[in-house]
Amino acid sequence: MAPLSTTFLLLQGASAFRVIPSVGFGSALAVRPAAASVTMADQEPHSTIIFLRHGQSVWNAASLFTGWADVELTTLGKNEAAGAATAMWEAGLKVDVAYCSLLKRAQQTLDIALKITGQEDVPVNYDWRLNERMYGGLTGLNKKETVAKYGDEQVGKWRRSYSIPPPPIETTSEYWPGNDNKYAHIPEDEIPLSECLKDTVDRCLPYWEKSIIPALSRGKTVLVAAHGNSIRGMLKYLDNISDDEITKLEIPTGVPLVYTLDKDLKVIPSSMAVAPLTGHFLIDEEELKRKQEEVANQSKLRYGEIKEEEAAAA
Repeated sequence: MAPLSTTFLLLQGASAFRVIPSVGFGSALAVRPAAASVTMADQEPHSTIIFLRHGQSVWNAASLFTGWADVELTTLGKNEAAGAATAMWEAGLKVDVAYCSLLKRAQQTLDIALKITGQEDVPVNYDWRLNERMYGGLTGLNKKETVAKYGDEQVGKWRRSYSIPPPPIETTSEYWPGNDNKYAHIPEDEIPLSECLKDTVDRCLPYWEKSIIPALSRGKTVLVAAHGNSIRGMLKYLDNISDDEITKLEIPTGVPLVYTLDKDLKVIPSSMAVAPLTGHFLIDEEELKRKQEEVANQSKLRYGEIKEEEAAAA
């Protein structure tokens, strides 16, 4: 394993920086048991899976519906990815294999995380089934303007309903994935025109069973870099979360979420877990709550549900 690189994490809008010292994974710090190794007395850890939601994208910052639109990370988003890498390194997590969507923001997040931890040699499997939810005809629209056009109630159903998708995207749209060569290998009738959360779950789980489960069965440590809704789909399965509860689950950007599984691939609940999850974020509970509230408030701000000063004060 290559040593952790000396890395500068640039802070958006500031000249300050943070230096991570060069330390190999063979050092005393790195080889201590990872936080994910919390076990119950009658369960032995067999494999580990780490979920990582990508950092802020340029369309997130601009309050645009993104979905399958292939946009890059902002400087803040890159810093969030670097922070995730630091948390993984501090926990001593050595990744065997990684999985990622076909979207740049997830790929950039994964690339930063692996480079900073000196794990560039980790094999990565890319697949469209890990993509974010397809927002259909809303793709590229400003969120506040969408509320003004369709009304709070209708947009609220598209956002928070488990099974109501937005209007479909037109195949003549510049944002229709069928116009992108990266999806040329997918039959046209499999490319979604719009998705609700249920559709995203139904898309992700077959890939989970076919491609991720085999690695976990072999006792590997797996890293999945993906998106809020595709990660929700896998967490719904792992923790048997209800349809209603999963729509309310806030997953902060750039914070690794770690699950340890036994030989039967059943979750070994972490003592640091916060319901409804049984895995734990690599962050303390108070900071997790702050970040989840931040995600929720930013979402409300983008939809005009609260004012900017209210979001900042929360």
